[in-house]
Amino acid sequence: MAETILKEKESGKEKRKLFEFGKKERRLLTDPLDDDNPITVQVLGVCSALAVTTLIYPSFVMTVAVIFVLAFSNLFTSMLRTRIPKSVRMIVQLVIVATLVTIVELILKAASFTVYKQLSVFIGLIITNCIIMGRLEAFGMANKPWPSFLDGIGNGLGYGAILLIVGLFRELFGKGTLFAGSPFGTLQLIGPTPDYMINTTATSGIGSWFSWYQPNGLMVLSVAAMFLIAGIIWIQRTRNAKLIDVS
Repeated sequence: MAETILKEKESGKEKRKLFEFGKKERRLLTDPLDDDNPITVQVLGVCSALAVTTLIYPSFVMTVAVIFVLAFSNLFTSMLRTRIPKSVRMIVQLVIVATLVTIVELILKAASFTVYKQLSVFIGLIITNCIIMGRLEAFGMANKPWPSFLDGIGNGLGYGAILLIVGLFRELFGKGTLFAGSPFGTLQLIGPTPDYMINTTATSGIGSWFSWYQPNGLMVLSVAAMFLIAGIIWIQRTRNAKLIDVS
């Protein structure tokens, strides 16, 4: 009887440890936002950051897609890590990622075909995104499922934070709008032009406050995203000297 009770207690401890959320788990979520950011520190996934950030809404959709794919591909890879032969591990990882990307692509195509066309090939290229393959190799293949899942979410959030910051500046200064084409437009915050939360061409409402601004076409180009990311890297390393020689 005593042995049975002891085994039940031990199994209960194992269950609690399986999904525990301590200091290490919190760091898996927070470090990629700053000290271990996949774009500004690891210098991964820069191509999509340059290409899809002309508007905030597509940047947000891309962020959600990458978080979903990265978190669950890390989870499934970790669950299968002891059963995957090393000789075919990359192929198995690609199959997992491709399956998840296909799910995202079909959902996006059904839910918002306009955004799907805006993101175009970059949704499919998530399959070969350096961040995803890098995390699967560096973390998913070496750690348990729960930490791997959190690592995927954390790196997805770190990637998305840069996309949203860059998209904010590029859309506002390059097009003179914010959240163009997003569902937020249904809030009708600016009266006659509900497709935008801020629209410099508006004649009334919030948008009219910015009617003096002439959009800068340079910000629409990918080179603007490069300069913005470089500025973020500079600010980050100025604030945190230990990152100067990291990448």
